[in-house]
Amino acid sequence: MPGSNQFLSRKTIFAFLAPAFILISVFLVFPAFWVIYLGLTDQALTGIKAVLPSFVFLKNFRVALGDRFFYNALKISFIFCLGSAWLGQALLGLVLAISLYELKGFWRNFVSGAAVLAWIIPEVVVAYLWIAFLDKDFGLLNQMLGAVGFSRINWLYTHPLLAIVIFNTWRGTAFSLLLFSSALETIPPAFIESAKVMGASLIQRFFQIILPQIRAILLTDLILITLWTFNVFTPFLLTGGGPSFRSEILPIYIWRTSFKYFKLGYGSSVSSILLLINLGFALLYLLARGRKKHA
Repeated sequence: MPGSNQFLSRKTIFAFLAPAFILISVFLVFPAFWVIYLGLTDQALTGIKAVLPSFVFLKNFRVALGDRFFYNALKISFIFCLGSAWLGQALLGLVLAISLYELKGFWRNFVSGAAVLAWIIPEVVVAYLWIAFLDKDFGLLNQMLGAVGFSRINWLYTHPLLAIVIFNTWRGTAFSLLLFSSALETIPPAFIESAKVMGASLIQRFFQIILPQIRAILLTDLILITLWTFNVFTPFLLTGGGPSFRSEILPIYIWRTSFKYFKLGYGSSVSSILLLINLGFALLYLLARGRKKHA
């Protein structure tokens, strides 16, 4: 019979994949197209436009691209992503993974366990723990600074962007740590041992052995944490986007325009722009992967 030597027929494969396609369509594809559709209307949450919205086509996009608050949120989002995702989670996760790879015994298990614990605690709980930690009057950080003679600092007011960068880095580094630790375990031990015998330093071993072996994993980690960080909403629990919009990232800006000012259509248009930015990040990742394969 034709195709009898195949392990699975095409119909069987499609039958297995159909549930996944349905879930993706219902929970990802349809909401994305619905947001794009709303962005082309003047849909509101209250008033006559909540019942009878009309098409405004690209008006919302033109308004967004002329709004200084949108550009402020976009700038802060990129700074937040640079500090928290790339320099924070990816770099710190890589440093910790390499350090734990060289380290054995109790400290390796302790640091790994502490990082995973910070990752699995619910985000709301973590946010309020950090609010308590950074509180000006009763926070543990200011208590420790006061004990050594430093004055108290209102961290969430004076340095709001730094506060949410450190918070999100502490919250999400465990993912990069686990991913890089798994990648390091795939490197043949003989490579590392031979380099040590030849007198290669840790920096030399990293650039000549470790980095070429885990480059694909590094790219995967970067794209995943970039998308997660660029779309995260949890910093709202710490600063609410303030003070004076100094920590208002794009997801908070979208929430403010959609649910505080009731401009659902306008907020959806900004969400569409955020979707295009995410698509741009994904395309850069695919381009980098393609170059690596042809290198």
